[in-house]
Amino acid sequence: MLNAPTLEDVARAAGVSRATASRVVRGDVNVTGPKAESVRRAIHDLGYVPNKAARSLVTRSTDAIALIVPEPDARVFNDPFFATAVAAISSRLSTTDKQLMLVMTGRDGDPDRLRRFVRAGHADGLIVMSHQEGDPALEAIAESTAPVVYIGRPPEGSDSLFVDSDNAEGGRIAARHLVDRGRRRLALITGPLRMAAAQDRRDGFLEAARSLDASVVAVEEGDFTLSGGEAATERLLRGAQPFDGVFVSNDLMAIGALRHLQAAGRRVPEDVALIGFDDIALAAEPINAITTIANPVPRLGAEATAMLLDIVRGEPRTPLVFEDLVLQVRKTA
Repeated sequence: MLNAPTLEDVARAAGVSRATASRVVRGDVNVTGPKAESVRRAIHDLGYVPNKAARSLVTRSTDAIALIVPEPDARVFNDPFFATAVAAISSRLSTTDKQLMLVMTGRDGDPDRLRRFVRAGHADGLIVMSHQEGDPALEAIAESTAPVVYIGRPPEGSDSLFVDSDNAEGGRIAARHLVDRGRRRLALITGPLRMAAAQDRRDGFLEAARSLDASVVAVEEGDFTLSGGEAATERLLRGAQPFDGVFVSNDLMAIGALRHLQAAGRRVPEDVALIGFDDIALAAEPINAITTIANPVPRLGAEATAMLLDIVRGEPRTPLVFEDLVLQVRKTA
């Protein structure tokens, strides 16, 4: 079996020094002209493939991007939001040499384990998604010497860049739509209020409801899961205040709310109009067909990845917020 061509073979075939050949392989823009062309031709003719392990010792590049999700495994694998985001990140990386590493820490995971991972420099950059105030993981992430991009607003005091949706505007759209449907006594099921997206959706909804002279008669906190939506709806129905419209801050909870309302004998939307957020595929299925606000999750994942790749290359970027949220009207509202 023939030995694989080495960098020395490339240099010899190109008629240049090993150092010059190495600089061309590394992509050094200062090596141009006939020498660079000779090296590239030799690489092609010999079928030379750089030794990434050896190159990483010189360049400190790992050729990996880590996606850190401070959520339990069950939540990540059961919520379509995460699958959509991961697919978008992976698709964007497929045009590069970077590989995706998925790091799930859980809410009560050992922060020292993540801290060791971050300090060891296993990734060229980190993308963080579904983080909450007070997550132990955030302290470890703050120690990263590699660049970090958040999907969603970063924690208070962080100067990391981020990509986000205008969640407050999403809440306003929900309130306006319910009021346009003649609903005046509104309820709200928030997401976990340690999460910026949940806070923003709540605040936008309450602001718009006040401006439209609608009453928000009840607010319950949920956890962005289907069972959490069912439990929050049960608490709303046990409350003393009747309501004729409800904004549920993500679609999984909204599906849970829909099921519980129907089981309790409430007609949707005749008795209670319901609207969700995210526009996951389940929300479009006939059994659910939830009116919802489309969250551009594929764009969030792709743009966060593009932003991080730019930062790794030393290119300047600024935070990015998508404001063009779209209402998908279906049978529930």
